[in-house]
Amino acid sequence: MNSSEFQTPAKPPNSLNKSLKFFHTQFSSHPRFSLFILFLSAQFFVLYFMRLSPSCLNPAVSHRNECPSGKVYVYDLPSKFNKDLLLHNCTDLIPWNWQCGLVPNRGYGGPAVELRRLLPENLAGSWYRTNQFALELIFHHRVLTHKCRTLEPESAAAFYIPFYAGLAVGKHLWNNDTWRRDHLCEEMLHWVKGRKSWKRSNGRDHFMSIGRITWDFRRLTEPAKRWGSSFLNTAEMQAVTRFIIESAPRDPRDVSAPYPTGFHPDDRETVQLWQKFVRERNRSNLFTFIGAARNWVRRDFRALLLGYCKTEPGFCRLVDCDAAQCAANSSVVLEALLGSEFCLQPKGDSYTRRSIFDCMLAGSVPVFFWNRTAYGQYRWFLPGDPESYSVFIEHERVRSGAGVIKRVLTGFSKEEIRRKRETVIETIPRIVYGFGNADFKDAFDTAFDGILEKIKKDKIGQGDFGSNDSFRFLY
Repeated sequence: MNSSEFQTPAKPPNSLNKSLKFFHTQFSSHPRFSLFILFLSAQFFVLYFMRLSPSCLNPAVSHRNECPSGKVYVYDLPSKFNKDLLLHNCTDLIPWNWQCGLVPNRGYGGPAVELRRLLPENLAGSWYRTNQFALELIFHHRVLTHKCRTLEPESAAAFYIPFYAGLAVGKHLWNNDTWRRDHLCEEMLHWVKGRKSWKRSNGRDHFMSIGRITWDFRRLTEPAKRWGSSFLNTAEMQAVTRFIIESAPRDPRDVSAPYPTGFHPDDRETVQLWQKFVRERNRSNLFTFIGAARNWVRRDFRALLLGYCKTEPGFCRLVDCDAAQCAANSSVVLEALLGSEFCLQPKGDSYTRRSIFDCMLAGSVPVFFWNRTAYGQYRWFLPGDPESYSVFIEHERVRSGAGVIKRVLTGFSKEEIRRKRETVIETIPRIVYGFGNADFKDAFDTAFDGILEKIKKDKIGQGDFGSNDSFRFLY
């Protein structure tokens, strides 16, 4: 055996010997003082390690901090209520078929290659050909991959219903068969009502997302008003909160969420690069209007704006979507918005339109003509002070003389426009849907955190589901 294994350990240095003798003397002479020093030292080390790694000492603390309002359980619905409703053979946007382009990238759509000529390479890759009705798919995917999802319904604070109501109802809106518009909704409610988790609260801790406007689900009983489904009129849905692209002002269970745009950044750095890009744009046009006339609409306001812009080519940049096919070519839309100080935002086919968010995303200041286009909507996402980020011109003033638009907009100083634009740019993270679980708080995170907090307060009697401040913006 090697003798080195039994060698005598080396003696400590002389300085160390002296230190040890000193402490030995002190401990022998003053035992109470020594115990006091040891006690203080122990306290110091405990506090030090708690600061370094609180989760190691108490893992439950870290867990609660990640999900302070609780976790969400996602129902595993039969596929007929979601996946089977998708058109898998129609993967790109087609203007005459609103259901196309929903499948790729779980609702985000395929890459917007047409924007590569317009945008820097480090930003163009975050743009997609996203269908404006894709909210249901985007929410479903994001909830499934969220850190606060639980697989145990007993431990959930809230329940997500992944029913694609917009697709289930939307494909039957233009025929007279009301049974087809309603039956899948009724089947879904019957399925959910059979779950124990529904019975414990009668649905008050349930939520969902809907990719079409609220009026598509509120069919009235009058024979002349037979549009849509009766889904949101059912007794069960009076308890369920839904994120929807346009809400009803008198229903606090409707929470309006931004229309999905084509910009889906996957990290904070990309958002900041985009904000810098739009902030530094040279905007040669005072305002732009992007849209098409609705010839079947009496006193069509869009047609009025189209005609007015044609008479003001030095101030207004016009994109006529009847000619430009805006729905399938995002480059013509984005280029006009990036080059304009203001963007005109009349009503769409309903009070809201996706163009509101395309406009703000490009750093252009929106001009509204109806309060309900934005001010009565999106209160979780847009700034609380409408004047800080937008301009309002009452629509009847414009009908009396469209020249009022130029007079109002030329009345703003460069500094006033800059301040409004800066508020718009600061709002961008809250109105976009990041690609996957990004490292910044986007529109989905704002909605997800908000609904959990709402349900938590509702359970302890502090919720405000019974009130809705959009009443003051009815017209």
